[in-house]
Amino acid sequence: MTDWINGDGPDNDIVLSSRIRLARNIKGMPFTDQLDGQGAARVIDMIKEAIQHNPVLARDFNLTVLKDISPLDARVLVEDHLISPALVERRKSSAVFIRKDCRVSIMVNEEDHIRMQVLLPGLQLEEGWDLASKIDDVLEESINYAFNENMGYLTACPTNTGTGMRASVMVHLPALVLTNQFNRVSQALNQLGLAVRGIYGEGTEVVGNMVQISNQLTLGKSEEHIIESLKGMTKEIINKEKQTRDALVSGNRTVLEDKVCRSYGLLTKARIISSRELMELLSDVRLGMDLGLLTGINRRDINEIMLESQPASLQKKAGKQLSDTERDVFRSELIRKKLG
Repeated sequence: MTDWINGDGPDNDIVLSSRIRLARNIKGMPFTDQLDGQGAARVIDMIKEAIQHNPVLARDFNLTVLKDISPLDARVLVEDHLISPALVERRKSSAVFIRKDCRVSIMVNEEDHIRMQVLLPGLQLEEGWDLASKIDDVLEESINYAFNENMGYLTACPTNTGTGMRASVMVHLPALVLTNQFNRVSQALNQLGLAVRGIYGEGTEVVGNMVQISNQLTLGKSEEHIIESLKGMTKEIINKEKQTRDALVSGNRTVLEDKVCRSYGLLTKARIISSRELMELLSDVRLGMDLGLLTGINRRDINEIMLESQPASLQKKAGKQLSDTERDVFRSELIRKKLG
């Protein structure tokens, strides 16, 4: 499980994590959609050889071939933010190299041959890019990337062509949602070329007042420019969220305390909790903790509950297939034990 759940990192009261993702393809090889089984296996072997060529990477990364694990285990990796849902859809031909600290994962045969991801706690976009760039340089010593002097890195989807980089932050914005400002902020971000998605990326809905904000285009922009722009906008959102939180506390502290404490009470006493309800309750508790309205709880506990209570992770822990109702009951039991 990646260490962003520890809750450390700059601006961690609002920014849960920062992610840098690089898309790369191998020169002379068809894009993933055009690969047969033999070609897909060759891509995995080429990246494996590149990693083993470097003693540090060889020591730190472990290979998981998705067809060799159960669909449930693959979904757990998605819920832990280590791989994408798209990689699971291609599980017959895909693989992932995961660093032992889970800060870095290198997905193979997703939409592109290589999708490298660096995931760090808090607002650490520059640090994420520095780490991703270093690993990318090591791989490029052994792999000839598909690259064009005018276009940049060539990718299966034109929107990734150029730097091939997507930078994103996962942020918690309950005050902006409570005061009906989030939609306006989201529209402004879209107009500035930033995408707003659910916490599992493209195609996922926003729940628990948590969203991913990322750049949409990579062509014609440097990595540094992309990161600088996203960081600057994230800082503005952080300031707006903090100002709104302060206004909520000063405006009607009792109402906010009641909302937070009711949610905490449900988490610690309820016998049935759905996945969606959990995210909403955790959002309230996280807000109360950040504002000092709740004590005796830490961010790690909240983040662990959020991940461990997802459907696949619950069934993995239970050791059997669970119906929707059984998952909701088991989820509530785990939460009560976690919060004591």
